[in-house]
Amino acid sequence: MKTRVKLTFPPQLIKEPVIFTMAKKFDIIPNIRRARVTETAGEMVLELEGDEKNINKGLETLKQQGIDVELVEGDILE
Repeated sequence: MKTRVKLTFPPQLIKEPVIFTMAKKFDIIPNIRRARVTETAGEMVLELEGDEKNINKGLETLKQQGIDVELVEGDILE
């Protein structure tokens, strides 16, 4: 399964490897489609590939850490 999501990071998580940790823990392949990161804000659009159940668990883990997760429809910078 593939899905696209927009993640908005709180300032305290900008420098943390949360995407790497989620991908490794839940066997998800992330593909960064767009990113904008500054010292105080972080926003990223990812395409995630993997088992649907694992993707859902991974996204729930991000939400629990305080990351805003939104599903993205359509093409992003194809």
